Amino acid sequence: MAMVKKTPVGIDSFEKVRKHGFYYIDKTNLIEQILSNWGEINLFTRPRRFGKTLNMSMLKSFFEIGTDASLFDGLYISKNKELCEEYMGKYPVICLTLKGVDGLCFEDAKYRLTELIGLEAERFDFLAQSEKLSENEIRRYKSIIALHNGMNTMDENQLISSVQVLSQLLCKHFGQKVIILIDEYDVPLDKAFLNGYYKEMVSLIRGLFGQALKSNDSLQFAILTGCLRVSKESIFTGLNNFKVLSIMDTRFDEHFGFTDSEVREMLDYYGLSSHLTEIKEWYNGYRFGNADIYCPWDVINYIDELRFDENARPKDYWSNSSGNAIVRRFIDKADTRTKDEIERLISGECIEKEISQELTYDELDNSIENLWSVLFTTGYLTQHGCTQNGKYRLSIPNREIRNLFIKKIKEWFSDTSKKDGTKLEEFCNAFFEKNPERIEQLFGDYLWNTISIRDTAVPKEKKENFYHGILLGLLGYKENWLTKSNAESGIGYSDILVEIPDNRTGVVIELKYAEDGDMEAACDRALEQIEEKRYVDKLKQDGMRNFIKYGIACYKKDCKVVCGKADA
Repeated sequence: MAMVKKTPVGIDSFEKVRKHGFYYIDKTNLIEQILSNWGEINLFTRPRRFGKTLNMSMLKSFFEIGTDASLFDGLYISKNKELCEEYMGKYPVICLTLKGVDGLCFEDAKYRLTELIGLEAERFDFLAQSEKLSENEIRRYKSIIALHNGMNTMDENQLISSVQVLSQLLCKHFGQKVIILIDEYDVPLDKAFLNGYYKEMVSLIRGLFGQALKSNDSLQFAILTGCLRVSKESIFTGLNNFKVLSIMDTRFDEHFGFTDSEVREMLDYYGLSSHLTEIKEWYNGYRFGNADIYCPWDVINYIDELRFDENARPKDYWSNSSGNAIVRRFIDKADTRTKDEIERLISGECIEKEISQELTYDELDNSIENLWSVLFTTGYLTQHGCTQNGKYRLSIPNREIRNLFIKKIKEWFSDTSKKDGTKLEEFCNAFFEKNPERIEQLFGDYLWNTISIRDTAVPKEKKENFYHGILLGLLGYKENWLTKSNAESGIGYSDILVEIPDNRTGVVIELKYAEDGDMEAACDRALEQIEEKRYVDKLKQDGMRNFIKYGIACYKKDCKVVCGKADA
């Protein structure tokens, strides 16, 4: 009986996937399309964790001299015998992934790049003894890999020309032009922008790419991948042989990420077909060209959990794999109109926006419109076609990303509300002082100024969770109060219990969302639930002697607060 293939969580080496029994979704048609839609320099822009690195590894394995042809046995490309005969294993390949080029200062990041290129050059150590190279050419190769006390020694001028020099040496040694693969080309620029050395990094990358890709007679073709299409004038100056294939391009639209048929086939392989609906709800919804695409990182991670626990619930795998700072920056900059647009997005609506496909990182914060473009190109929004005036219809792609927006809104609300400690103190004290009118007024002010979940958005329970989170965050301002969320109490779970040291007072809060807008009736239901479920019992067990009960109802950006009768 054949062993079940392993799920390739975090595996981005094509050779490892194929040799060590991992499940592989066949994307080798990408090779055929690249060769039939020839471009000397090709840039693919896709969101992070959509299979860019694995595809680049696959291309390297196919084209590189000395490749193991058996890696492609049974895959789509192996059926094209003529193409394999002409191209497989016929080229020197320089393959660089720049995702690790990072540092708090420019010198640190520059060294990471120096080290990366030095290590790639060491793969071709035969050049040091090549009879086809002159002594000077061998010296130039050795200067790329030279170490002093274990550290690479290339200076900045050598670094800028290093990839070009290496391609020239490989071309001369093999008598064959070189393929250059550069994965995550824009990561060094992103890190530089965040850490304050953007101009220096732009200059370095512009020089490196200019030397390697512009008028390089040793170049067969180059492929770059990244998240953003950085302005041509920024780092691709003078590259007239440049083809950009973005998420809006119909060419290659199914080669990054998983299609519906690929997800169905993978679920069927593992006997998990019953989970298709939830995977579609959480991880589908991206529109690349004319293709509907699932996020592969999410699908693989969730299937990996389901294999060992069929009761596993979907999680925010993709959004938890980075800090998502761009979403928070967007919310921070949002004016009243933009907040309204965010509410519409969370409710499942589309909004129409002009999208700029070419930006420089230092332009991102220049306007809220630029941030719309970045959210789209980096996978936080997706498109549903163009209007007649050229604007794109944008929406949040799936439940995972909707959760992320709500999480970031809560963080933003918490941070901004804490700036007015006097108001927060008054709000919290009103609960202790049995002042429902003041609670209602202040809570209403907070709701008016935040970004809310509209009534068409999500199930009632989810809406209640949103308002519950807002209220919980506000009450958390009182450090000497013990505030518990969804605590087991009596014969159920109360929304919020608060234990106040002063006079050993316990507060029970039950929050309801008034779907029909009748907040008074919702407050009555909340107070009835407090009595029926005996939520006060837990407070009594903890030694509280005085009890205050509140029923709170919310509807859109309004609220109603009612204080229950004291215990006899």
